[in-house]
Amino acid sequence: MNRNLFIKRIYLEKEKIKEWDTYPFSIEAVKNLDSISFHAPVTFLIGENGVGKSTLIEALAVLLELNAEGGSQNFRFSTQNTTSNLSDYLGMETYNRPKTKFFLRMESFYNFSTEVERLVKEDGFSELREVYGGNLHACSHGESSLKIVQNRFVDHGLYILDEPEAALSIQSQMKLLCLIDDLVKKGSQFIIATHSPILIRYRNGEILDLENHFEKVEYKNTAIYQMYKMYLDIPEKMQQKLFDE
Repeated sequence: MNRNLFIKRIYLEKEKIKEWDTYPFSIEAVKNLDSISFHAPVTFLIGENGVGKSTLIEALAVLLELNAEGGSQNFRFSTQNTTSNLSDYLGMETYNRPKTKFFLRMESFYNFSTEVERLVKEDGFSELREVYGGNLHACSHGESSLKIVQNRFVDHGLYILDEPEAALSIQSQMKLLCLIDDLVKKGSQFIIATHSPILIRYRNGEILDLENHFEKVEYKNTAIYQMYKMYLDIPEKMQQKLFDE
């Protein structure tokens, strides 16, 4: 048993599913899912657009009683309800309870920041400004997302992240890695859906490929690494192939 982990395993209760040709059961990640066991403090879920990373990570967050658009279990806002019912068909085995939980979803991060400001101005929760490092709308998308990790994430927490690199430069992604590593050293667990070649190289992480039945894959064998390397090594030839052939 890894005493720094909170989630041991999640699994799909396939016997409950009646219509496999309807969303979300028709997407590749769900079709390929039997169970996922967690062994490392940081688990990366990778795969091409449309394979189902965000659908799965959202369902996991909802299963953990977190808000589907982001935040902790105390947030209950909904801009538009597009959440699938996949969480109803997931089961989970745990080791113990984390001190805190949080879902950082970059797709709806603006909505989350707006909700924080509403709570401050309309409901009088002025302490949220300090908790989240100030007015999140008063800085860039990338800066505000890092503020969340710097100020809201604490030791012995369970953190679900959906494409956190979306608003981050390479330097900021490296800063995020430092923040993640510091929290891992303090007993936290991360599950991250990502396309970032910077993040998935984290030394204490495990990479699971959703396009290959959730098999563990080494960094240099990922499509992310191989495609980035190919383009950066031979950009002229790659552009010739893309544009002219």
